[in-house]
This record gives sequence, C-alpha cells and structure tokens, in this order.
Amino acid sequence: MARRPVAWVAAIVLFAEALGIVLMNWFLGLVVDRQDMSLAGLDPRAMSVGAWVAGGIFGLYLALCAFVLARAAATDRSPGTVGRILLISAAVVHGLLGAFAIGLVGWLAFVLMMVVLALIVLTLVAYDRRDGAGTAAANGTAPPPAPPASSPEPTTP
Repeated sequence: MARRPVAWVAAIVLFAEALGIVLMNWFLGLVVDRQDMSLAGLDPRAMSVGAWVAGGIFGLYLALCAFVLARAAATDRSPGTVGRILLISAAVVHGLLGAFAIGLVGWLAFVLMMVVLALIVLTLVAYDRRDGAGTAAANGTAPPPAPPASSPEPTTP
C-alpha cells in the first residue's frame, strides 16, 4: 500500500506551507511597518506585530501537523487521537481556505489547497484505526474465529 509515501509527501508539503506562511506574514508585517500604514486608526506597529505573531502561530500549527504526518509515516502507525483531531482540523482549514481562494486568489490556489486537503484526508483514511486488526488477520496472526454456537437438536415426534 502507498500510505507511507503519501504521508511523507503530505508532511513535506505541510512543512513547506508552514515556512511559506511564516515568510509571507513576516514580509507583510515588514511592509505595514515600513509604510507606516494604518487600518481604522490602529497603530501600525501593533498591526505588524500582529501579523508576525499570527504567522508564527499558524506556521507552528502547520509544522505540528507535518510532524504528526511524518511520525505516522516513519512508524507506519496511525496517529493518536490528538494527532487525528489535529489532522482533521487541518483538513477543514484547507477546505475553507480553498473555498475562499477561488474568489480572492484564483483557481490555481484553489487547486493547491485541494491537493493538500486530499493528501491529508488520504493519509487519515489509509491509517484507519481498524487497520491493525485487518493487518493481523491478513498475516495469519489473528486468533481463529470462534466456532458457531451449537443449536439444540430438533426433536421428532
């Protein structure tokens, strides 16, 4: 099965996306700070620091998702409950970003968000929790099935 390569690719893509988000917000913070821009009377310094903090937090979130995917790929085991919740939330975020990207950025950004979404969902589905029992049964290490319950003998009059 190709679940390990898909998980590795998803981890690499999410880590690259984390770096891109951090760099983009750092650049936007610098632009706001150097242009001395203000939005509705807000302090430009507060806006630039807010952009840097938001980029750092979102970048850490995506890097943590990439770490969960890389760990799943390295160990070939399903992520734990917290890891699965984290990856499901990342899938939801990418779905929403893809929906917003159509109108704001264009179809290419939508396609890229949907590719990342597909990688995350494919990894989640491939590393299903019930897979451990199915793998053991396929290897012949599972206990044999229980014999059918004996039914009472029919009596004839």
